[in-house]
Amino acid sequence: MKHTKLILLLAIVALPRWGAEAQTYDTNNVFVQAFAGYGIPGYVDGQGLLTEFSSPAQIVSDTASNLYVWDSGNFRIRKITPDATVTTFAGGGTYLNGNGTNASLAWGTSGSMAIDHANTLWLVLMAGYGNVPYLVTIRTNAYVSIENGGLTNLGTSSGLCFDSANNLYYSGGHRIYRYNPNNGSVEAIAGTGTPGKFDGQGPIFSQFNSPTALACDQADNVYVWDSGNGTIRRIDQSLNVTTVAGNGVSYYSSVDGVGTNAAFSGISSMFSDNAGNLYFVCGSCIRRMDAQTNVVTLAGSFNQWQTAYADGPGYLARFYNATGGCLSQGMLFITDSGYNRIRNITFNPQPQVVPPASLQLNIYPGLRITGTVGRTYQIQTSPDMTTWTTRTTLLLTASPYLWMDQDAVNGHNFYRAVMLP
Repeated sequence: MKHTKLILLLAIVALPRWGAEAQTYDTNNVFVQAFAGYGIPGYVDGQGLLTEFSSPAQIVSDTASNLYVWDSGNFRIRKITPDATVTTFAGGGTYLNGNGTNASLAWGTSGSMAIDHANTLWLVLMAGYGNVPYLVTIRTNAYVSIENGGLTNLGTSSGLCFDSANNLYYSGGHRIYRYNPNNGSVEAIAGTGTPGKFDGQGPIFSQFNSPTALACDQADNVYVWDSGNGTIRRIDQSLNVTTVAGNGVSYYSSVDGVGTNAAFSGISSMFSDNAGNLYFVCGSCIRRMDAQTNVVTLAGSFNQWQTAYADGPGYLARFYNATGGCLSQGMLFITDSGYNRIRNITFNPQPQVVPPASLQLNIYPGLRITGTVGRTYQIQTSPDMTTWTTRTTLLLTASPYLWMDQDAVNGHNFYRAVMLP
């Protein structure tokens, strides 16, 4: 898919900790708007913009496209259905363990939130007595329970993510850990435990410096925001650690670019989609890195202090401290903590006709497609190459991909493939 790009070069001269910043906007019909929340701190359930949140910090989506928000100022989990109906899912009670609103989540400072493949919510909370970090789970029936307390180096800055086997990964103490909820086992998978920067394998031959946000992709690679080094690091299933983005030098500046030519000044949360893209929530802007490690800005601005708010096209939108994000229904949902709202980012890319060089027509009725594995294609037919009719929609599982017309009829003289957004 071809994207129109808008290049802005910006300079900061009055801020000694910041440098020149370059921003490449993805202007392919990206649009930001408010989805829920009135914009002032409060606590009101209801519909869409008629509701109130107080510093919403994290957001995740379940398999039914329901959103769950850690409403940190109200110490509650709020649930938002696809039609923007907001209810209280858990919190507000007095018990450490209990059902829904009977349970208390007001323990003290809070950290990251994630959702596993069984739609169970996981939240890091610090207990007031001894400041002990706990993993708290909230199941689909809204039952709140303490999963595990005192995990090694778990803290409120720890990032959380799950792989396809429902193993939980978390960051802390300059290391990345893997926790198995089935048996309670914990193991360090990367990082020596002392601050540093070294790519290598496993917990002996790699180093991190204050890693925080985590994300896991479809291939079970774990991506790490290595905040002390200003880099994005990847841990594959063989536990090889590789730096994939971030220059690691001037991480108080932000620059869009490819791989280590890009720079990051801060990331509060990360998440991935099924096309190999990684998304970064960065306070005043939302950024994306594709499978080729090209980093661009989707919405917001590097140069804007986190005290602005504006809906609109990506390059005009402004965020007042965006902290959490997730993907649902083909849209991005962002917690704008400073403005007490949930924002969504929509896309409206145009279908792209596959060029003739990527198609091969043989004597059988059908096509051989050379395309992008994991993307969806429409097969269309026409009697005159003017009027096209969709015959089928398929997911490309291999490239080249052979599709044969099992129901060829008169009038289907021409075929083409269209890659969908």
